Amino acid sequence: MSNPGPPGASAAALARTTIYAHGALGLPLAVIGYPLAIWIPAHYSGGLGLSLAAVGTILMLARLTDVVTDPLMGELSDRWRTRFGRRKPWLVLGTPMMMVGIYYLFIPPEGIGLAYFLVWLTLFFVGSTMIALPHRAWGAELSGDYHERSRVTAAREFYYLTGLMVAAAVPMIVELMADHGVGVGDVFRALWKEASGAFTGAILDKTPVARSTLTGPVLTGLAWVVIGMLPIATIIVVTMVKEPPPALRERVPLKEGLRHLWRNGPMKRVLLIALLVQFGESFRNAVSLFFIRDIVGIPTIGAAYFFYFIAGLAAIPFWLWLGRTLGKHLAFMGTLILVATVSGANLLLGYGDYLPFFILFIIKGFCFGGLQFLPVAMLADVVDVDSARSGGRRAGTYFAILGFSEKIAIAFGTGISLNIVGLLGFDPAGGLTASSNIGVLSLRLVYCLGPIVFYGLAFKLIWSYPLTPLRHARLRERLERRAARRRAISAEQTGAA
Repeated sequence: MSNPGPPGASAAALARTTIYAHGALGLPLAVIGYPLAIWIPAHYSGGLGLSLAAVGTILMLARLTDVVTDPLMGELSDRWRTRFGRRKPWLVLGTPMMMVGIYYLFIPPEGIGLAYFLVWLTLFFVGSTMIALPHRAWGAELSGDYHERSRVTAAREFYYLTGLMVAAAVPMIVELMADHGVGVGDVFRALWKEASGAFTGAILDKTPVARSTLTGPVLTGLAWVVIGMLPIATIIVVTMVKEPPPALRERVPLKEGLRHLWRNGPMKRVLLIALLVQFGESFRNAVSLFFIRDIVGIPTIGAAYFFYFIAGLAAIPFWLWLGRTLGKHLAFMGTLILVATVSGANLLLGYGDYLPFFILFIIKGFCFGGLQFLPVAMLADVVDVDSARSGGRRAGTYFAILGFSEKIAIAFGTGISLNIVGLLGFDPAGGLTASSNIGVLSLRLVYCLGPIVFYGLAFKLIWSYPLTPLRHARLRERLERRAARRRAISAEQTGAA
């Protein structure tokens, strides 16, 4: 199994077993992201009767715990070292915490209130931070090579998109069993038939399953899927992947580290880009279930997302190739242009426009991988700027800041989106017939035009992004020369002793 040396050492090609074992955690982490963005708001507002605006506000408040937990987790996973490594212990501790949070958040009893939602959502977020943040930082440290990091991130996104396909299949199975009484033995055959019906026209004859009776069983199924997969994935990562050896200067004083971070121009740019894009995506995702079911009238939401994530999974090699050919920032810019075009085209859709919607949705799914893994791969390169200036290895701190920025963007994007459509009169339980005209219009505009605004703001930042492949190669040469000098000095001191 190939493992890298400290930053600045020559970057060897990583073994596939290392890359894909490390990425395994992306599978269960992906399954939780889908219901959190799509099904949780619909269930707690439409199924359990809480206010849509209140649900959006709780999602924002719970995310504010990341103001404390993300920087703390980044510092702890960078600075604490045990005989098992810096990153591994946090994955082991965070797994049971996250499993408990998932159980109570995804399978709530009847009659719960906003306090229940806030408590278990917060525990869920803390557990996910303990797992996801050290895992992403660890991935950045597996190799110092520009393109090897793209391979690591792409492998993680492969698992991530596979997990999203699993997450999309669960609602399809629930819909099939509720609508047609399909038995467990026939479920996989019926699953593909259901998905392909979007293109054969069979979907036109379907009757939608009532959303209020669908969200509970969907979340229960998703909860048990994650609870089953998460400990297995954690065991695979912890036992099959070695952490890299410590750098010659592992720790950087806090004050000095903050000064280097503030002066890191590419870092600040990546953070702004990630914040704007994630805000736009979450702004749309929070209301997507309502748009798909009530505006377009898609009878089977699971089929839509099943094909969406298949397209995203199939497109990963394309985005990896494009990042190699053009550079990650230019590939990311192309992704935003295509996604913005699809978002605007959705504004032209009306009730029953199934085929145009599915085509646009699949194009958007094709871009999903690029939206997810290109910014993360860009940040891994940005960490090298800090290493060149500080001499330390602080990927945990940098990914904590990125994770915090993304989570705040998702929280406020989700909360503001739900508050807009809820306060303007959209009824998540009653749908179009119980909603005001302005509420329905706001749903259309939020879903279709909201993301375009934030993509446009990010576009200029990406266009002038300074850390190109050529400049990163020069940076790596500088780190390698420094590491060689330190090794030589260390060897002389050892010989003299």
